[in-house]
Amino acid sequence: MKERQKVKEILEARAAGDRPAIAELFPAFYDELRRLAHRQLARGGGGRDRTLNTTALVHEAFVKLDGGKASAIESRMHFFALAALAMRQIIIDEARRYKTDKRGAGAERTSMDENVIAIDDEADHLLALDQALSRLQGVDDRLVRVVECRFFAGLNEAETAEALDLSLRTVQRDMQRARGWLRRELE
Repeated sequence: MKERQKVKEILEARAAGDRPAIAELFPAFYDELRRLAHRQLARGGGGRDRTLNTTALVHEAFVKLDGGKASAIESRMHFFALAALAMRQIIIDEARRYKTDKRGAGAERTSMDENVIAIDDEADHLLALDQALSRLQGVDDRLVRVVECRFFAGLNEAETAEALDLSLRTVQRDMQRARGWLRRELE
């Protein structure tokens, strides 16, 4: 409850134009963002070459938020919905870099963080998913937001419902519709 009050005060200060208040959101949400990023990245397993670790994903998402959409943050869960979008963009950008960047002459990249996603192993799939989501956005933007929260930020159904201000049942139906649509698009 104490954390929610602090977050509410930060968001109110932000709405009143206090730019430095956004920096206070990072420590308030850091542990939860790491948990979400870890859950998301754990799906990808370990990797040989290009990897994106939990810490890097959280920090890059926050920098992306601080430089753009952070002024539109309305609530704690709205922050996580925006973080989901930022994480999607970061993961897809990393997959694109892997596909086009051949630097390093095959040198092996290592990581001290166990929580990594193997971008090299997932690049083709991630890019195909991103393209399909872009097409789906033209059909139903809300379905894309649900997928971003569930897949890219690792939010559960209840967290997604809260983040997007939807009912739990709507999130469940939307995810089912999105899965079917994406499955057809990706085949």
